[in-house]
Amino acid sequence: MRHVLIVLLLSLGLSLPASAQSAQVESTISSQIDAFRADDFPRAFTYASPMIQGIFGNPGNFGVMVRNGYPMVHRPAEVRYLDLREIAGRLYQKVQITDAQGRVHLLDYEMIETENGWKINGVQLLEAAGVAA
Repeated sequence: MRHVLIVLLLSLGLSLPASAQSAQVESTISSQIDAFRADDFPRAFTYASPMIQGIFGNPGNFGVMVRNGYPMVHRPAEVRYLDLREIAGRLYQKVQITDAQGRVHLLDYEMIETENGWKINGVQLLEAAGVAA
């Protein structure tokens, strides 16, 4: 019985960091989406990685890119977090977003951990075949 308890405690201890990491990643993405919904592009820009901030230069340019290239993220009707996974040493959060017209989109958020917390280092639109709304 003692052996089972030790194994259980170890397995819980090992899973806590992954769970906490997942919650932090989801919080970062949710916070950015909340900022988009409020048209608060300066706040949304703070959740972008230093690389993304360097590419767009300022919140205005970033906002134009989001409105034109990712309208489903700018005004989502529903957001669901799917798999958080590591690929070739990089962390990706798959997110299912339903837009205002009811269309379902799958996006992969590349996440990086910085001294200021988790940041979004890029978003890729995935093929959403077979995803039901």
